Amino acid sequence: MTDSRQSALEYARQNNERFIEELKEFLAIPSISTSPEHNADTLRCAEWTAARLKSIGMDNVRVMPTGGHPAVYGESLKAGSDAPTVLIYGHYDVQPVDPLELWTTDPFKAEVRGENLFARGSSDMKGQVIASMKAVESVARTSGLPVNLKWLIEGEEEIGSKNLGEFIKKNAKMLKADFCINPDAGMIGADLPTITYGLRGLAYFEIRVYGPNRDLHSGLFGGTIHNPAQALVELIAGMNDKKGRITLPGFYDKVRKAGKAERAEIARLPIKPKDIVKMTGAPALWGEAEYTPEERVSIRPTLEVNGLLSGFTGEGSKTVLPAWAMAKISCRLVPDQTPEMIEKAMIKYVKANTPKTIRSEVKIITGSGAAITERDSMGVQAMAKGLEQAWGKRPLFKREGGSIGVVVQLQEYVGVDSVLTGFGLPEDNAHSPNEKLHLPTWRKGIDALIHTIFNLT
Repeated sequence: MTDSRQSALEYARQNNERFIEELKEFLAIPSISTSPEHNADTLRCAEWTAARLKSIGMDNVRVMPTGGHPAVYGESLKAGSDAPTVLIYGHYDVQPVDPLELWTTDPFKAEVRGENLFARGSSDMKGQVIASMKAVESVARTSGLPVNLKWLIEGEEEIGSKNLGEFIKKNAKMLKADFCINPDAGMIGADLPTITYGLRGLAYFEIRVYGPNRDLHSGLFGGTIHNPAQALVELIAGMNDKKGRITLPGFYDKVRKAGKAERAEIARLPIKPKDIVKMTGAPALWGEAEYTPEERVSIRPTLEVNGLLSGFTGEGSKTVLPAWAMAKISCRLVPDQTPEMIEKAMIKYVKANTPKTIRSEVKIITGSGAAITERDSMGVQAMAKGLEQAWGKRPLFKREGGSIGVVVQLQEYVGVDSVLTGFGLPEDNAHSPNEKLHLPTWRKGIDALIHTIFNLT
């Protein structure tokens, strides 16, 4: 181990208590992005974040306006043009605390109990932002940074980052980097360091079918007027076959297949079918038999009914034939599928299968592409080695089943791939009362990030 690396690690250990106190300061600011009454707090939190970036030696630090809460930018470009440039992403906003009565302590007065620090935002993700800052500080104040750094810390992640895409697009040149570290993904367990290298995309629809111009008496018109609710469920039923495959025309045409090595990595994940049954309470699992459950939720696309509405749904009876029916449907997409491709497939399917007795329409709600970073890329390999150096074991690699907008936007607008990690745990109660951060894991996370910085040189 180099003297520089050892010095940075020792600095982090010696300053651990101060790091925790600074985290407590950060957590004390109620930066609830969804609540207008906390707009002043959210701005104050952005300014606090900027001040901390300045304190660890970052240049050109700015609190930058967006269409909503501001983004914080900073940089250190002293390593030179031959050194890699790393973008570090984070968010300073937090979820509401409701229901307050379920909190054991004040959600904005951080308290350490045992090995855990309790406060809103401790795990998601102020703790991860401070871990990143303190890893950088530890390197900068001992041997100096061997890489160039840029920071993007936003204030709207908890409300969907609705203004971030436009901000990234507008500031693409400023944000240009070799790769992005995003510590907002978390770990599978305290002893299971984890890298997320892929995310599924999304295509979201609302399908409506119409029959008569009003609800009708089912005794007078049933059997002669086609029931829109029945027609809709038949349309939906035809979207999957009995083997769980999606029947939309061309749906699988561009699906990127996972190779043997990638499927072997997925097989290393510790979640087993029985665990999913226990976790969900479902009677049994369902889906494509040729893929494991872990593969079905990561490397395979899906089509799910998110909601159904039609006719009378109150207590008691009302014998009506409904005038219309509606369904919300989402498709999770994998690399090389595009929302536009799936939108065309959905429209084609609905048009081809709508009977002449019914009128249908497909409304496109939203869509985003999938994102994937090659596991042998510089950023992934540096992070993987860093996690192994901190934990003493090879990390797990996984693709996440959901979507994270900033990852797709950085890929699309800036050409920057992201490696996702983080040091939050499944049991940290993120978005729930009594959110916490496991401090020993967090401490190892700082070491892992220090190692990662040096691994890039």
